[in-house]
Amino acid sequence: MPPPEIPPSGDPRRVAPHIALLPSAGMGHLAPFCRLAVALSDSGCDVSFITIQPTVSSAESRHVATLLAAFPRLRPLDFRLADFDPSAFASTDPFFLRFEAIRRSAHLLPTLLAATSPPVSALVVDISLASEFLPVVTGVGLPCYLLFTASAAMLSLCAHFPAYIANRTTAGVGDVDIPGLWTVPKASIPLPLYDPNNLFTTQFVENGRILQKADGILINTFYALEQEALDALNRGKVVPGLPPVVAMGPLKPVMGCEGGSALPWLDAQPARSVVYVSFGSRTAMSVDQMKELGSGLERSGCRFLWVVKSKVVDREEEVELEELLGEEYLERVKERGLVVKGWVEQEEILRHRAVGGFVSHCGWNSVTEAALHGVPILAWPRMGDQRVNAEVVARGGLGIWVKGWSWEGEEKVGSAEDIGERVRELMEDEGLRASAARLGMEAVKAVAVDGSSGQGLAQFIGKL
Repeated sequence: MPPPEIPPSGDPRRVAPHIALLPSAGMGHLAPFCRLAVALSDSGCDVSFITIQPTVSSAESRHVATLLAAFPRLRPLDFRLADFDPSAFASTDPFFLRFEAIRRSAHLLPTLLAATSPPVSALVVDISLASEFLPVVTGVGLPCYLLFTASAAMLSLCAHFPAYIANRTTAGVGDVDIPGLWTVPKASIPLPLYDPNNLFTTQFVENGRILQKADGILINTFYALEQEALDALNRGKVVPGLPPVVAMGPLKPVMGCEGGSALPWLDAQPARSVVYVSFGSRTAMSVDQMKELGSGLERSGCRFLWVVKSKVVDREEEVELEELLGEEYLERVKERGLVVKGWVEQEEILRHRAVGGFVSHCGWNSVTEAALHGVPILAWPRMGDQRVNAEVVARGGLGIWVKGWSWEGEEKVGSAEDIGERVRELMEDEGLRASAARLGMEAVKAVAVDGSSGQGLAQFIGKL
């Protein structure tokens, strides 16, 4: 179906919808909301961006501040949360606890939205908040959409998991056979879901149960990468009665470079010669594993740009690179390797002509950014949805996945020899490079005005 005609700005027929966006905690959730906010605003919508302070990480604070400064047409709405006592929960994960704090403040949101002018046309809420906010928002007659911040394959697992648990005849979690898609092996199920009493498990199951109540589900993916999962979701194979799942990705990064120190170094490197190594905003690695990774990068013989992270929350990062890796290592690799600590603007790096490969944890934002620029991935998922995403990467021809490498809860350490060999494979495999480049071209087509994701965005706006 072609997208509805949307009159241009200034046309008297046009009534711009006012869309409020509510992200939750963590850069993996915040980044796609920032990108969606700009995409909607660029399409003529009036956009309110609901902010919750303080953020868990410094990266989130910088990202929100930069977004609002760069796009003053976005209206910030300060959402003050109800009092919350984290000591009542067994979880110590600061991001899961913030999810819960926001969820328990859902009853306060209608008052905030009612005071906003012009009236809000619809709310887009983060998937991690769905079960608490959907009933409240729809109860006051406001359309409520969800933004799913991971892959369509992971959305399929989220939608099917409540039925899987309800029909399970034995205790615990095993392989999960998703109707219409594929079987997710137990080893790829997020570790918290093994424990029915885990705070994340409670949130995940409750959010999965309520998906059918949403007016629609928006997702940062595209058909060339995940057609099988998108078709299974929209044809009722995964769960009957789901609302439309609308692919809008890859949502384009919008930030200017905040950590540009890496770029002058990249400018001096040959085209497609550098492997970029980063494990995301909340994936910490043990010191032993970091040393093996560093040695593996050295053994590979490849140029590399490595972003080091030793703490889950960046506010706690106090150890210097010399303490983590040793001054001797940094001196040895300085001619062909750059090691940095702290936040970098990843999209600026992935789009750089010198970058020819990406060693990634397979957080979904990282996957979509690599896809948009046709950069092949060596997948090393570490936690959460990342093994499901790595399967998408491997099946879609965007990269390779070494399934035996360490995962959350495992004490084994990947060897420098194996890492070096796989990095060389990533950088030297011409077939993989060509496959990733083709996918990059498909991603660019998808986000064009007449592409599948461009039409999805237009149809969503047209309904409002």
